[in-house]
Formats: sequence, C-alpha cells, structure tokens
Amino acid sequence: MTKIDSISKYAVDSKGYYGKFGGAYIPEMLHPNVEELQQRYLQIMSEKSFVNDFKKLLKDYVGRPTPLYLAQRLSEKFGANIYLKREDLCHTGAHKINNTIGQILLAKRLGKAKIIAETGAGQHGVATATVCALTGVECIVYMGKVDMERQKPNVERMRILGAEVRPATSGSQTLKDATNEALRHWINNPWDTHYIIGSVVGPHPYPDMVARFQSVISEEMKLQLAESTGEENPDYIIACVGGGSNAIGAFYHYLDEENVQLIAVEAGGEGVSSGRSAATTQLGKEGVLHGSRSLVMQTQDGQVVEPHSISAGLDYPGIGPIHAHLFETGRVKFLSATDEEAMKAGILLSRLEGIIPAIETAHAIAALDQMKFNTNDVIVINLSGRGDKDLETYIKWGGY
Repeated sequence: MTKIDSISKYAVDSKGYYGKFGGAYIPEMLHPNVEELQQRYLQIMSEKSFVNDFKKLLKDYVGRPTPLYLAQRLSEKFGANIYLKREDLCHTGAHKINNTIGQILLAKRLGKAKIIAETGAGQHGVATATVCALTGVECIVYMGKVDMERQKPNVERMRILGAEVRPATSGSQTLKDATNEALRHWINNPWDTHYIIGSVVGPHPYPDMVARFQSVISEEMKLQLAESTGEENPDYIIACVGGGSNAIGAFYHYLDEENVQLIAVEAGGEGVSSGRSAATTQLGKEGVLHGSRSLVMQTQDGQVVEPHSISAGLDYPGIGPIHAHLFETGRVKFLSATDEEAMKAGILLSRLEGIIPAIETAHAIAALDQMKFNTNDVIVINLSGRGDKDLETYIKWGGY
C-alpha cells in the first residue's frame, strides 16, 4: 500500500482526479458515504493496527506472496524470459481477494454492518462473499443475468459462502448493469452499507483505494525479480485490463520507472471495428460512468454502447480513470486481443506450462504475438486468475 504521491504525473490529486479523469459524480444521497470514505480512507489505511491486520490476512489467509514463475517453455517459444506473477494461486483463485480483504477491514472500522458488491466474471463476487463469511457480515452481490449463466460455478460459490446473488436484468445483463444495480441499492441504503467496488472505477476515493490494495502485486514483484534476476525492474509488464485493478496492481510501483514498458491489453471482442468489442481506449471518448470521468464507449448523444467480450471480467464499456490518464499521457501502451486470439492463447499456456488461465488473463498472453523481444528481455505477465470458472466457455469454444 505504498503511496505514489511523489509521482505527481500519475498520483490522484486532492480532488480525486488523475489529470482530467476521475472525480466523484454521485447522487446527493451518496455524498455522506463517499465524503466519509474520502476523509478517512488514507488515515485508516495508515494505522498500524490496520496495516498489521491486512498483512497478516494476506499472508495467512490469502497465501501471499504469490510466486513469480519463470515460464520456461513459454519463454522458449517467444525468445525471451517470461515470468508469470501467479495471482491465480491466491485464495479464491484471483487477485480480487487483495482488495476485498482491505475493504472489509475498512468497512468494519467505519461501522458498516452490510456489504454490497458487483461482479462480472464472478471472481470479485466470490472474493467479497469470502471476506464477508470470514467476518460475519451480510453480503449481497449483483451480477448480470448473462454473466450468471456463463459463470455458474462462481454463482454457486457465492451462495455456498452465504451471499445473496441478485441478477441484473437490464441492458446487456453484464457487468455494467450489475454496477448500476449495486449503485441503486447503495443510494437506497446509504447509512449501514459499504459498497466494495471491485476495480479501479467508481467515484473517488475508490480508484485510488483499490489501486493501493492491489499494489501488493508490484511490491512483491520488485523483491522477487531482484532475487531471481538481480534487477528489480523488468523490461516489460503485461496485464489485461477491463476496469483495470489487476493491471494497476502490477504497474503501481513501476509507474515512475520510465525504462519499464507497461502494456495493457483490452478485450477486442469480435474485432475493434466489428461493433462487438470492449476496447475502450480505441472506441471510447471522454464521459462519466459509474461516478467518475473517464473514457467511455458511447454514442454521439452520450448513451453507453453495449460492450462485448468472451470474457465476463472484461465486458465493460469503460476503463478506470487512472488508466485513462496513463493512456492519454502515453505512459502505458494499450493493445487489444480478440475473443479468438485470447482463447487460443489460453490453450497455448495450458499446453506449454500446465496452467489453465482465466480468459481475462489469456488476453494478456495473446499480446505476446503482437510484440517482438530480444533474448535478454525480462517480461512479467500478471496471471490475474485461474481458468476454473471459464471451463464452460472453453468447452463451448472447443478449439482444442
């Protein structure tokens, strides 16, 4: 949870903006909640008891540090040294638990008795249900009806853990719509409820708060790379990005290391120009979505365009405001991978390394085909989640 306040170009400012992106565009009913968070989150997160509780749970419950694995066969194929940061080995199977552990500890200190969350691929929902079970807090998770059907194992995991899963049946019935429903719930229950947002989206301070909780990923990477290679800095870091929590976790401690090339991979869907895509930086324009100003896929009159990705976790029509800023400043290079490219990359990693990745992560693997490396290059790919939840999608795709 190290601060990046010294990196003036990339740190959030006192009003919650990254450059021109960010802020808190919220209904009046939510102002007390959001203002309380804005005023107290940094103070609480810096308290010794909070830091100790957070680190202890990450170690003893989540299983951190996660390994940094030199993928030898993958490295041979692409002619470079490719490391995988194994967030798939976290308890619950993805990086999402880093953030939910932090936010449940925060919510308890704020005296909140109930938790709501949104989820797309289900991993954030599972991670939220997990920490609510751990702490005995009531939990409601909103999930798009379409996502509930394509991510059934995670729906059942949430229910087993004691969470109520409520379907979002509007719009495309995916992550955007689940987020809309969660925000409506929060507006109607502002006093006793904390909303655990799962990505670096939403009104300030959520993007900064989630980024700080996820920064443990790059904090560990620096130490592990120094041990493995003698250098803290790789040549490249690659991560998939929808809202962007795993990506900013991997990038966080390298933002001011200009010699490290940061690569974010969006969901190209059926092709960026196909009308069925989620490549926000290529298709979006400045707008407000879910409480912050960022890049948003929208029509000329400002209506949100329905995104598409074979990956439930990347099926989102926007991007976190910090990523919009990193895109605009050129600090991060954004690529995209189509559904087909991602599925093939997922099978490739499975066959070469015995690791079945989440389809989100498979988009990051697919970027390797779009890049050229030197034999001495060190590349870290953030393996954000495991593919158990996606077996049904792999089976339906059938290209193996």
